[in-house]
Amino acid sequence: MSFSNLDNLYRQVIMDHYKNPRNKGSLDEGSLTIDMNNPTCGDRIHLTLKVEDGKVADAKFDGEGCSISMSSASMMTQAIKGKDIETALHMSESFSDMMQGKDYKFEEDDLEDIEALQGVSKFPARIKCATLAWKAMEKGLKEQ
Repeated sequence: MSFSNLDNLYRQVIMDHYKNPRNKGSLDEGSLTIDMNNPTCGDRIHLTLKVEDGKVADAKFDGEGCSISMSSASMMTQAIKGKDIETALHMSESFSDMMQGKDYKFEEDDLEDIEALQGVSKFPARIKCATLAWKAMEKGLKEQ
């Protein structure tokens, strides 16, 4: 597959998550609740996480923002469900490395659609959009 076709495919994946977000909404009381925003562009996320027995049993998000921010939140909630806290935090670190153009390591079955956001690293102003949900998840899991 040529670079152009791959880039187009990644754009389609991002737009699919933006138009048809996975895990949109919020969880009931008793869940971890994290609210964060990106004041430079107005992206805002409300993330709720249900942690049971050291694992992320469920994850939902709500908010407003650009296609990159909301798609990343959709992908992140999908990817961390069922993962233990340590794995979810490692995934966030790997995602941050990917956004900064560094070497990153995801387990193959953890990657899912996340790789579609790799191209954001070429646009430094958009990295904060892509990492907002991940930073919210990190904050919630570390402060629980």
